[in-house]
Amino acid sequence: MMSFLRKVTLIAICLLVTGELMAAKKPLYYYVQLKTDKGEGLLRLYNETPLHRDNFVKLVKESYYDSLLFHRVIQHFMVQGGDPNSKDAVAGQMLGTGGPDYKVDAEIREGLFHKRGTLAAARDNNPEKKSSASQFYLVQGKVFTDASLDSLEQMRMGGKKFSDQQREAYKTVGGVPHLDGNYTVFGELMVGDQLIDAIAAVETDDRDRPIEDVRMSMTLLTRREALNLEREAAGLKAKKGVFTKFIDLFSSKYY
Repeated sequence: MMSFLRKVTLIAICLLVTGELMAAKKPLYYYVQLKTDKGEGLLRLYNETPLHRDNFVKLVKESYYDSLLFHRVIQHFMVQGGDPNSKDAVAGQMLGTGGPDYKVDAEIREGLFHKRGTLAAARDNNPEKKSSASQFYLVQGKVFTDASLDSLEQMRMGGKKFSDQQREAYKTVGGVPHLDGNYTVFGELMVGDQLIDAIAAVETDDRDRPIEDVRMSMTLLTRREALNLEREAAGLKAKKGVFTKFIDLFSSKYY
């Protein structure tokens, strides 16, 4: 009798585990923990720009950004990093041309614009507006009025009108509206946008490089960390129990 009960119990457990694995959820987004000498933040990558998202995830998983500098900093504009040449750069060395030997096709999307805290890809002046594979910037910007946005539409945007959503953002949190339509925005700083202000406030030389090095490192949140982050954002408890940890042994660490 006991042998039969054990078999039934084992079968039930196997069915439960199999069901959990088949129903295993993926997070809605990829998240990256950003650490700098001036503070920490959490980045969320947009699904609307999959080429940039997947490329960024790949580089972060390879620890590509660890110990690189924010090599170009302009207060009330943006802070830029991701040049691999900055890792061992000496004081005063010109930076900004380094990166992998490929570019990422432009993914300029309506609705993704340069409000404060956005993550965007740097690029050179290539006509296709392809992005640098590694260099990025975080937007600080400034707050605009309706009149100043009207002026930008005529003087910098070739008559293209800002949407109501853009106007609301630029008049409240601020940003850099004249970059819209010219560079790929592919994420945003969800938590810790004060670190942008801290980096932007540092003293720089005549090439906009900080006098005192500001280094970074990045870590991709695991599947479970990302799921728990999204659960907590939805007002639910994070799953951290023994059974959850057991189930996670059968799932990929990432997603």
